[in-house]
Amino acid sequence: MAKRNLIRMARIPEVVIFGLIQPVMFVVLFSYVFGGSITLPGAGIDADSYREFLMAGIFAQTVTFATAGAGAGIAEDMHKGLVDRFRSLPMARGAVLTGRTLADLAQTALTLVVLAGVALLVGWRTHENALKILAGFGLLLLLGYAFTWIGALIGLTVRTPEAATSGGLIWLFPLTFISNAFVPSQNMPSVLRHIADWNPFSATVQACRELFGNIPPGYPVPDAWPMQHPAIASLLWSLVIIALFRTLAVRKYKSAAA
Repeated sequence: MAKRNLIRMARIPEVVIFGLIQPVMFVVLFSYVFGGSITLPGAGIDADSYREFLMAGIFAQTVTFATAGAGAGIAEDMHKGLVDRFRSLPMARGAVLTGRTLADLAQTALTLVVLAGVALLVGWRTHENALKILAGFGLLLLLGYAFTWIGALIGLTVRTPEAATSGGLIWLFPLTFISNAFVPSQNMPSVLRHIADWNPFSATVQACRELFGNIPPGYPVPDAWPMQHPAIASLLWSLVIIALFRTLAVRKYKSAAA
């Protein structure tokens, strides 16, 4: 099933290309439009420091936005009746969903490689060893894989691919913007600050900043437990999301295909 979806992506390359354009636009716009006007604690207004601070947030946003693609793909298969054909084949009930999410993970990995190259061109640099850098990208891919299971559940719940795309994106905007991805959470009102500090998205962003060495000198770390132990928090959040939403998605698939 994963091979089927990868072949399908290769035969429709515009889907992959358009998926690359959006994160590249975010990198360029945030780096050059906002980079010279946002103050970072410990660094002040410094475009170079902000680019390094920003990139973990852009990486995390990119992997989570794969949710919409996963939901739309599964909704399309449901809409076209392919699920009924799969039911006649000797396969596990979760194979269709697992294959789709693994194919989306491969596409997300490709997107991260391209995005990292663009980030290097605009001035992003890492300051840690290779193992830590790879660990940071590993956490990003794990978060992206976890969120594709949320997309799978959405795709099984709605009736059309268009609804799956909208449903897969609408809740991601508050999740990604009420976080530490683009601005420090310390600058937010009290309620939003607590939400941002306990946001699973924020934990992955903070973990990547530490693993990439992109935290400015003197930058204050929030007191919340996920911000004090971001790598552990990111890993736990991703595993919990996978366990919960994979169970719900497979259960929904069984009832939809019954």
